[in-house]
Amino acid sequence: MAAKKNLGELLIKENLIDMSQLESAKKHQSESGGNLTGALVKLGYVNEKDLAQFLGQQYDLPHIDLENFECDPEAIKMLSAQVCEKHMVIPISKAGKTLVVAFADPSNIFVKDDLALLTRCKIEAVVASEVAIQQSIEKYYGVKNQFANFSSDLEDDADFNISEDDVEVVGDVDDESDSLIKFVNAMLAEAIKSRASDIHIEPYEKRFRVRFRIDGRLTQKTQPPQGAAASIVSRLKIMSKMDIAEKRRPQDGRLKVRVHGGTDVDFRVSSIPTMFGEKMVLRILDKSNLQVDMTQLGFEKDQLETLQESIHLPQGMVLITGPTGSGKTTTIYSCLSELNKPEVNICTAEDPIEFNLDGINQVQVNPEIDFTFADALKSFLRQDPDIVMVGEIRDLDTANVAYKAASTGHLVVSTLHTNDAASTVSRLLDMGVANFLVAESTTLVVAQRLMRKNCQKCLTDTKVEPNVLIKLGVPEDQLHEFNNLKKGDGCHFCGQTGLSGRIAIHEILKMTAEVKDAIFKGASPLQLKRQGIKSGMQTLRMSALNKLKRGITTVEEVLNSSVSDDI
Repeated sequence: MAAKKNLGELLIKENLIDMSQLESAKKHQSESGGNLTGALVKLGYVNEKDLAQFLGQQYDLPHIDLENFECDPEAIKMLSAQVCEKHMVIPISKAGKTLVVAFADPSNIFVKDDLALLTRCKIEAVVASEVAIQQSIEKYYGVKNQFANFSSDLEDDADFNISEDDVEVVGDVDDESDSLIKFVNAMLAEAIKSRASDIHIEPYEKRFRVRFRIDGRLTQKTQPPQGAAASIVSRLKIMSKMDIAEKRRPQDGRLKVRVHGGTDVDFRVSSIPTMFGEKMVLRILDKSNLQVDMTQLGFEKDQLETLQESIHLPQGMVLITGPTGSGKTTTIYSCLSELNKPEVNICTAEDPIEFNLDGINQVQVNPEIDFTFADALKSFLRQDPDIVMVGEIRDLDTANVAYKAASTGHLVVSTLHTNDAASTVSRLLDMGVANFLVAESTTLVVAQRLMRKNCQKCLTDTKVEPNVLIKLGVPEDQLHEFNNLKKGDGCHFCGQTGLSGRIAIHEILKMTAEVKDAIFKGASPLQLKRQGIKSGMQTLRMSALNKLKRGITTVEEVLNSSVSDDI
């Protein structure tokens, strides 16, 4: 790229500009920054495409129209956005050790050498207009573009036709750059559209990624530039009313966005410091997705009848158990919605309150000010309650107060983190709850998991070998019932997975006289499970096999969501 004369001299020589215009352009450049070519175009002295073609001819370099050219992603990775903006260049293709770079001003011969040192490649120069290069930098490096690789294969559905322009942050102050706002809004909009339950924002040593949890599985959605991590986290902290200056401690916050001109979606936000920056997780609390119809939760008919019978009793303890993300909150809210009548006083102690239920008195506990579940329960007992919901029994103090309420004329509904219904009893006894309280005051224990369902858009018949079904726990005399198995073939709607949406499987241990007697005798979880099955309990594996038999799910999902009944 041998320079013949400087750019201004060449343009004057060809009568494209005069000396006064050159001086005006130089003055504009010194005041506003950028290149001389950009100043000439902005002042209207030359046409940008004519200028680029002229420069190509003068320096014996090809001219390229970037508007009709797609840059090679491998080439884009060779230079940072900062380098491209500083020198007004853009890498467009790479072949071996040769990197083709478009220049807005090829008169600067030193830039080519700098780029060669940076990339360790031979630099082949072409010429493009400065405006086109700026647009390409925004296109390939800009924050707004980082969500361009989001899946657009979702089925066209008016209920989920959301874009970043449809997202309005409630109570937010727009003090960030427009591209950053659009990026974050696009991320939230895509999560809602994808029916995700969580957004994971994760910084690592050499990369920064965004993942969505969809139907219980994490899927990487985009990998923004590493340098954007701090800005995105700060933006979300501002939206969530968190302290952006505090980066060393975990924080919790909440934000609300409005979509479709009025629908509000809440996000529960958690940040935690990691080795390479702050990781954030946003739990999506979309009330429109809250299923409070108990008949739609996946219960078998006899299981649902047992649960409804128990929650309509005037007293006793109903426990919903399972790991985090197993749908316990949905089941409890469904129970409360059915019980929510004008003549009933319902009080809940939650941490956090995930959904606002009209007609129910919901209390947020706050351990930081020593307002715990136990404190809330003690206060409830002075509030003339009929039904009490405890978000989680975590300690003996909470358990004792809850069981006191259950044994003195109140219906109490709560959750525990246990693997199955039988181990819930052992967990309570390990906490220190008296076995007579557990046996006499507990009415029902419901253990549950979530399993993915077959996609209804690409559902086909399938066969499973009998020996596979037998290993799953299907009795040989029932194999004939598994002749109508289904699976999803994979389509654009389910992301080629064959699975879309989730359904719960349940294990319900009813406190029959035999089960109570076993608890009094100190029975092990295995012995309680055996007694429960004798009393008619359907285990999680049995519930999963029923879903498989009806073509709702697959063998793989049965294995992933339940364990074998080794009894």
